[in-house]
Amino acid sequence: MEDLVRKNFQTIFHEQPAFIVRAPGRVNLIGEHTDYNDGFVLPMAIDRAVWIALRPRADRQVLVHAINFNDIASFSLDNLVYHDRSWIEYFKGVAWALQKAGFSLCGWEGVIAGDIPIGAGLSSSAATEIAVERAFVAVSGLEWDSIQMAQIGQRAENLWVGVNCGIMDQISSALEQAGHALLLDCRSLEISHIPLPSDIAVVVLDTTTRRGLVGSAYNERRAQCETASHLLAIRALRDITLSQFEKRSYSLDPLIRRRARHVITENTRVIQMVNALRSKDTESIGRLLYASSLSERVVFLRNKKPKRLETAIESLGIW
Repeated sequence: MEDLVRKNFQTIFHEQPAFIVRAPGRVNLIGEHTDYNDGFVLPMAIDRAVWIALRPRADRQVLVHAINFNDIASFSLDNLVYHDRSWIEYFKGVAWALQKAGFSLCGWEGVIAGDIPIGAGLSSSAATEIAVERAFVAVSGLEWDSIQMAQIGQRAENLWVGVNCGIMDQISSALEQAGHALLLDCRSLEISHIPLPSDIAVVVLDTTTRRGLVGSAYNERRAQCETASHLLAIRALRDITLSQFEKRSYSLDPLIRRRARHVITENTRVIQMVNALRSKDTESIGRLLYASSLSERVVFLRNKKPKRLETAIESLGIW
């Protein structure tokens, strides 16, 4: 990818790029639907990324050649207007969020390409946001602060693109270390790098099933979890134990109850997974991943009784 953006930049602009920036995608080992509930997640970076080769401009225009889309787009930093759901809106959203945060930006032009499958749940959008931020930081002479930039990237996706995502994807792309997973407390933003056992390989399979968070039920699920927290009189679903939840959740809608229960138990599984990785307990690692997958299936059941799955998870002793 680096050679691809470099060569395309040379072909288009007839010189070497001044900067090349990169941001990786991620896979979440465990901790599904916990990030937007102030919970715990355990993502890791993958060997797929978004790359940008660029040079500064003397004006406040941004011009981008997108290799993956065979498209060119531009905009002015002084006239940021949302038009549609095209790829350039991620660039405009980042520029908007950076300027809202008080950063003085310079224009640039460049070439972007990536090998993260789009819509495959590997955070191609967050990687794009972090890469674009790195581009602006490079040409504008700014200091890089990973946590701050992750928050700004999230703000761009929430308020400009329209996806009410949590902070996990942006922090993962900005802060991951090779050979480690990243334990993130999505409330405090405290992180810990957890070494992965050397005899474990993580294989990511692309099912070719595509989704777009804007058009998916993501925002709906987040709203349902917030409803559960409100009805339970807690700040977020991380603030209640499973035993407390079982005593107080009888009045919740059955679908909302299942989704809230998943979040509560998933937070516990994340911490258990960290302990299993540190102790290189591969048997527990496998059981936790299986239990997480079964629990998430309960989340997506709508009109069926999930008791058989719940019984299967409980039999693993990790719910």
